[in-house]
Amino acid sequence: MIEAEVHLSLHNFLRSQAGFPSWPHHLTMARLVARALRLGRSALIQVGAACGYQGRYRTSFVASALMWHGPVIIVAPPSVQQRLTKVEIPRLQQWLQVNKAIRTGETWPGDEFQGLLLISPAAWFKAQLASGENFPSGIPTIIDGVDDLEDWVRQELTVSLEAHDWEQLMLACPIQAEVIRSARAQLTYELFKHPANPYECYLISQAEEEVLSHLYSALDISSLPDTWKRFWQQFQHRNDNLSPLSPSSLLWATIARRQGLFSLQCAPIELGKILSPIWQRQPVVLIGSALEPETEAPLFRQRLGLEDDLTCLKFSSDSQTEAIQLYIPYQLPLPNTPEFQAAFIHKVLTLVCLSATAPGLTVILVGDVPLKAQVGTILASEFGSRVQVETTCLDENGILVSGWEFWREHQKVLPAPQLLVIATLPLPSLENPLVAGRVAHYKRLHQDWFRLYLLPIAMNELQRAIAPLRESKGIVALLDSRVINRSYGAQVLAALSPLARINYLDPNLFSSVREEDSA
Repeated sequence: MIEAEVHLSLHNFLRSQAGFPSWPHHLTMARLVARALRLGRSALIQVGAACGYQGRYRTSFVASALMWHGPVIIVAPPSVQQRLTKVEIPRLQQWLQVNKAIRTGETWPGDEFQGLLLISPAAWFKAQLASGENFPSGIPTIIDGVDDLEDWVRQELTVSLEAHDWEQLMLACPIQAEVIRSARAQLTYELFKHPANPYECYLISQAEEEVLSHLYSALDISSLPDTWKRFWQQFQHRNDNLSPLSPSSLLWATIARRQGLFSLQCAPIELGKILSPIWQRQPVVLIGSALEPETEAPLFRQRLGLEDDLTCLKFSSDSQTEAIQLYIPYQLPLPNTPEFQAAFIHKVLTLVCLSATAPGLTVILVGDVPLKAQVGTILASEFGSRVQVETTCLDENGILVSGWEFWREHQKVLPAPQLLVIATLPLPSLENPLVAGRVAHYKRLHQDWFRLYLLPIAMNELQRAIAPLRESKGIVALLDSRVINRSYGAQVLAALSPLARINYLDPNLFSSVREEDSA
């Protein structure tokens, strides 16, 4: 069987590679992927946050895909594709002595193709959401990095109306040009009445929705440009919870105040019913780092419409090599209190001063936008040009003040920090109108919005953020006392394990970091 062949070949390959990055689960994962290819049975694999950050697991599924006798699709971001085509695939092809054709692109190469196609998530989901006719059914598909899958799909399904789309609409409907101008002016007036917020986006109000409804009622839908047609399809069903084909949608506006411009966006909230037909067209192997504490990842599967008949596997972390040093102070004020900001800044200054002589990068993660700017200013007044806010141009002993999104996007190009200070848990903020809109949707359905939405996102984000420190043996300071004072704190600590708790601060705290670096 293919499982035995892959196991033997990969085992011999790993033994032959001196200095090859070790991972104890290579053979198990390769066998599972090979089994999924042979049986046509979908699988969900969680490799762990540290392994996901390092990408060591990719050797396993690439070996199975190369040895499989038929065609295989690998869905991966361009940066991962480059690593696969430049390093992983050539190295394994040479060892395995296989001559499988390798292609990268956004379309299926043709009926006779029996090789390996690498495609971006945007291109693959665009084709699948458009009915999937551009790809033959039944082609085994491996999707790498499914921690971001919801974002990929929602981005593909979001319909945006930009400034130039209004011009296109007037060209397509010249008779209604005055009605279109009037609607645009009304929306501009209503939208710019919203008070400024750090996110510069706003859920559409009832008055603004009525302006759009009146505009569409005056237009011939069949003559509209494609973008306006797609927006209308989302817009007209956005409050329809009865139709399984038309899940309720989120409608919002993004404002560029300096330019005096706005754009409108509409996207579905529920993805499960939309994605369910896609998973039935072909066997899929979904690979993520740390989706959920449970092996079966029930909430993730429910949100994405994955059937129950799915093989699930979650690899355990190595308690010896992946443990982090975690400092959580006991008496820090709660983040939602007036006292928190001053206490947090004082604690950050203390930590940075204690680590000043230790070599390496220090990262301060602050999700609150105004607080992030304030922390950057205060630290810069103390430590000068060492301090940078959301930039990758850093000194060797630099101090980076960053939001969660910036850190997630750039952590792989920066050295692993020797100190990571986290202001608060990355729970999506209810002050963000898009988060508030999704929470309101859960409330309408009488569902536990915190357990189903906010907490899973926070724990996944947290695990991915600290992944570099599992390799550098750095220190994580989590300054959110809710981890100690709230019932869900135990779930957060379990998700962060393996770890060693630090309950105090002293000048010797970073001595181990200095000793390891000098060694």
